[in-house]
Amino acid sequence: LVQHFKYESTWPSIPNSYCSGISQSPVNIESSSVQPDGNLTELRFKGFGERTALTEIKNTGREVKVMFDYGKMSVEGGDLPGVYNSVQFHIHWGDGSSSAGSEHTVDNKQYAMELHIVNSKAGHNSTAAAFADPTGLDALGFFIEATNDTGEPRSWKTLTSYLAEISSAGDSVPLNGSLSMDSLLEGVNRSNYYRYLGSLTVPSCNEVVVWTLFKDPIRVSQDLIDLFSTSLYLNKSINSPLITNTFRHTQPVNGRVVSSQTGGIRKRSPSSSASTRPLSTFSSFITVMLSVALSWL
Repeated sequence: LVQHFKYESTWPSIPNSYCSGISQSPVNIESSSVQPDGNLTELRFKGFGERTALTEIKNTGREVKVMFDYGKMSVEGGDLPGVYNSVQFHIHWGDGSSSAGSEHTVDNKQYAMELHIVNSKAGHNSTAAAFADPTGLDALGFFIEATNDTGEPRSWKTLTSYLAEISSAGDSVPLNGSLSMDSLLEGVNRSNYYRYLGSLTVPSCNEVVVWTLFKDPIRVSQDLIDLFSTSLYLNKSINSPLITNTFRHTQPVNGRVVSSQTGGIRKRSPSSSASTRPLSTFSSFITVMLSVALSWL
């Protein structure tokens, strides 16, 4: 196990940590308890089709992370309190075909993996500012379901082809325009989702996240899923353990409301829609500094 997740029980004792709070993530979603909310309209995605927006893939020692060219991608609508600029996405997994690794569960079902797109509310020019806002971050969560295909879909075959180049923690390589976010979300109906307020799923577990969890999973062949638990190592030593089971266990809901649409939302094609509201303008220095500061999340 990755040491970070192996000792999950010690997280509440980490200084300045919120890991013992009452609004923690992930959670198990009980479909029978989900509340309808007519305000959860369609989300609007900007830049999700741009191949130049995904810049780098890295092995952090606890997950695979893909960095975005900050300012090129954003999400709004769907009752989000503003425009959110996309910073990065990362993936949580289990131990291949032997055990699942999604963080959230639905009716106690755990999926093979889970992808999180981390977004920061426009106007915040520092991590501290985002963390001081109870809705400072938005996380778009996508379940990943295994299929019996081989090497499918093509976008995920491309993504996993980089894993051999980032086998050790700290390794990173540029993506050079080989992927877009839309291509990795192929086939997902982004009109149907759950919504609740929660936290980061890693220390310091700040309770500042608007969670948007999509009901429709990304479907990836089992052979590609297995590469995450068989290709990546915790360090560069010859005896380094593989990185497996990189998920936090579900936390108590503690009376929080999990909501979803009331129905009747039109299904949108996989391609992104253009935002009707311009992104807030930052100086180039502020933009770079915020992107770097949030890249660890």
